[in-house]
Amino acid sequence: MKNIRNIGLAAHIDAGKTTTTERILYYTGRIHRMGEVDEGSATMDWMDQEKERGITITSATTTCYWKNHRINIIDTPGHVDFTIEVERALKVLDGVIVIFCGVGGVEPQSENIWHQADRYRIPRIGFVNKLDRLGADFNRVIKQMEEKLTLVPIPIQLPLGIEENFKGVIDIIEEKGYIWKEESLGAEYEVIDIPQEFEKEVRRYRERMIERLCDYDEGLLDKYLKGINPSIEEIKRVLRRATIEVKIVPVLCGAALKNKGIQKLLDGVVDFLPSPIDLPPIKGTNPLTGKSEERRPEPDGPLSALIFKILNDPHMGLLSYIRVYSGELKVRSNVLVVPTMEKVRITKLLLMHANRKKPVNTLSAGEIGVAVGLKGVKTGYTLASEDYPIAFEPMEFPEPVVFIAVEPRTKVDEEKLSHSLKTLSIEDPTFKVKQDPETLQTIISGMGELHLEVLIERLKREYGLSCRVSKPQVSYRETITEDAIAEGRFFKMISGRNHFGVVSLEVKPRERGVKVVNRVGKEKIPPQFIPAIEEGIRESCSSGILAGYPITNILVKIVDGCYNETESSEFAFRMAALSSFREAFLKAKPTLLEPIMSIEIVTPEEYLGGVIGDLTIRRGKIERVENVKGSRIIFANVPLSKTFGYATALRSLTQGRAYYSMQFSHYQPLPQEELESILNP
Repeated sequence: MKNIRNIGLAAHIDAGKTTTTERILYYTGRIHRMGEVDEGSATMDWMDQEKERGITITSATTTCYWKNHRINIIDTPGHVDFTIEVERALKVLDGVIVIFCGVGGVEPQSENIWHQADRYRIPRIGFVNKLDRLGADFNRVIKQMEEKLTLVPIPIQLPLGIEENFKGVIDIIEEKGYIWKEESLGAEYEVIDIPQEFEKEVRRYRERMIERLCDYDEGLLDKYLKGINPSIEEIKRVLRRATIEVKIVPVLCGAALKNKGIQKLLDGVVDFLPSPIDLPPIKGTNPLTGKSEERRPEPDGPLSALIFKILNDPHMGLLSYIRVYSGELKVRSNVLVVPTMEKVRITKLLLMHANRKKPVNTLSAGEIGVAVGLKGVKTGYTLASEDYPIAFEPMEFPEPVVFIAVEPRTKVDEEKLSHSLKTLSIEDPTFKVKQDPETLQTIISGMGELHLEVLIERLKREYGLSCRVSKPQVSYRETITEDAIAEGRFFKMISGRNHFGVVSLEVKPRERGVKVVNRVGKEKIPPQFIPAIEEGIRESCSSGILAGYPITNILVKIVDGCYNETESSEFAFRMAALSSFREAFLKAKPTLLEPIMSIEIVTPEEYLGGVIGDLTIRRGKIERVENVKGSRIIFANVPLSKTFGYATALRSLTQGRAYYSMQFSHYQPLPQEELESILNP
């Protein structure tokens, strides 16, 4: 197991993840012809829409071998609308290659991915790509990493030339240069001594690298103080340990499209990223006792595995992507699904190479594979041994910010549409489906325009459904600006029985989410009625009061109440809570919050004024503007409602020469005039 690496490739959109993966597969002998993203022939971008759009939409898994090591790879999307694909991949990976564009540097989605990796404490290595491009600057990217990211970047390679003069890389540890031969498509390379003009810079970087590594190893520090030059093996050993302990990040470089630097990147995966046995045991909870438990990566231990992704296959049904943490998952074995506690039989197991499938009989600890036909499972569920059940920490999914109404073109397709949307929502936890109680329209919501556009196209291609869709709408949030308190009473005879309940609720603004706190004694409201009150509060928060949007950023305290021993019921207290919450909410000066997007625009300098002027009209707030070799990078915050159709507008403003990326940043109160237009259309 020490020779297994479970890694992912993650980055901002268009930094070169899929191109890098394609080269990895080629040089490891997994494929025999390199595909290209722009040509729609990349192995890992197997969906028709991925080929047409030139972007990765869904994460894909594969396996390859390098220097007697098995490398399981997950290639993830870079577009923020598909951030869930990155989130659930990071949940099961042991290490990550984070790719940075040599021109763009540390871009917004790069930071987002980095913080996701921080949350799961995943060791990572950096790869600065596209150093052959005009405007590439390796030192600038390293400086941005130092300023914006949480780990100490330690460059272990330097570019041999830059922009059109980029030939290869200099290995700082080995003090050798590597030049790739273009006639062999980068499969062969020449090892050279460091050219004289680079010697001073390499010496400076090597000195700094060893100084930093001395912080993590006393033996290395002792040698350094005595003036002894450490060996290559010693440096790699300390680098590996500090990387696995998530203290530093080794940074390599290259140009994937020009086939330079990939073999050394693979060496970095083997040398510095962990195997399953290098990491601490995974923690979970026994669902029967509630006690904390651990699982070590041992094939002969009790089975524990996490379902991290579900995909619908037109021929095989639901495919459950699984990371096995301990024990073995075998065909024809019975396993326990947690939290539903249902027993299921494993009928078929697969290893995946993008969308190509290879049947296997066993998935062992440390492996990533697919189980076919598991019923009633969701992303984040655990598969466990019946005798030793365990539940791993569930995943958290971001809330959707854009919604549209959909309806089938014919009455006959209504049931088919309902079933198809349900299947898509099982696959993608950030995609929500609900029915508007007033209009009876089907409302679907997602992470952005592109997210919903892709899903509508999938309905057409995969399910044969042509739908009518409304224009994208913003999913606002409701909140309060002041404290308030109100009492709710419910006393009614239903089916010959009286129902009685009185609840007083106090509401206060808070920074994030919804929190319910009980401050009432059992002499006023017995404990068995508290869950019903909480249910009433949650129900109110989900559907909204001011304009039907979900309620957030609110603290609700149950402060008083009254019950009757013979007539009080859960139903009465739930209804009383609904009434009390509604009154308190309306007293507390409610308002709407709008989603604000963080946007980064790269534009030629001559269009800077026009782009900034357009952002100002859209209520955009300019954070800063950076200068990068003839181009300007604008960092701004813009309300989501003002970004619909922005791609077309930006193309028009800049004659198609500017591009942008955008991600959700935060919610903020809606301006009064906008609020009035929504509440009183």
